[in-house]
Amino acid sequence: MMYHKPVLLKESIDGLNIKPDGIYVDATFGGGGHAQEILNRLDTGRLIAFDQDEDALENDIDDERFMLLNQNFMYIKNFLKLYKAIPVDGILADLGISSHQIDTAERGFSTRLEGELDLRMNRKNQLTAQKIINDFSENQLATIFKKYGEVRNPYPMINAIVRQRKERPITSTTDLKEVIEPFAKKGKEHQFFARIFQALRIEVNQEMYALEKFLKSTYEVLKDGSRLVVISYHSLEDRLVKNYIKAGNFEGKIKKDFYGNPEVIFKSITRKPVTPSEEELERNPRSRSAKLRIAEKLSNNE
Repeated sequence: MMYHKPVLLKESIDGLNIKPDGIYVDATFGGGGHAQEILNRLDTGRLIAFDQDEDALENDIDDERFMLLNQNFMYIKNFLKLYKAIPVDGILADLGISSHQIDTAERGFSTRLEGELDLRMNRKNQLTAQKIINDFSENQLATIFKKYGEVRNPYPMINAIVRQRKERPITSTTDLKEVIEPFAKKGKEHQFFARIFQALRIEVNQEMYALEKFLKSTYEVLKDGSRLVVISYHSLEDRLVKNYIKAGNFEGKIKKDFYGNPEVIFKSITRKPVTPSEEELERNPRSRSAKLRIAEKLSNNE
């Protein structure tokens, strides 16, 4: 069951610079589209894939060169160590939510479908968007909406949420949209809903923390000269990826050694992020915000 049109498929897989006998990682397996293309280019090599969503296990690929782990990609180093797969020849991460997750109403990922206010990638986790909206303090909500939804003044909207939840809990995507709609600009309601849902999803899944942990691990598990390929979908993710590739940290400030030489750990292969072609956008409108960055790990003495 392929449920995800892989975004920037050729560009991302070409970017990995695949060696037929190499060990590769697909850190976000999803529908398996990227993974299948990596396997097509391998001979005796191996592919290890990660996905924390149990639904992704239905897309497991029957191939002795392939292993799918139902784990968050932030634990990449632990599991590659466990399976004696360090160092690897390339890592791919597509940070988008899958079409399956968006189209499954009860998961709550879609702003257009009626469903539970859930938003968990891993349904074993206790924290849901419903719990955040109904139980978090006004200040906690303000931090989430400002930081992850880039909402400048969320307090009027938060006051409306608090008033509503005192009367009855906000339990569905529709409940939440009804409360927050008055605070959206006319004609821009869907973009506003998308930002609020994004903020909740990032908090529920601790996405920024997981991404930072994952990126730090990539340097430790990659072979010198091998590639890191990341597709991101919003400015918060892209900034972390860009800064880490540029400077080896998340602030983007390049440190210098005693002699004034820049201490960098990756060479950026893409000067600007690669974005989908007109043809791809027509075929898959959900790819419109995708940005692809490719980096090569430098050896210690470069």
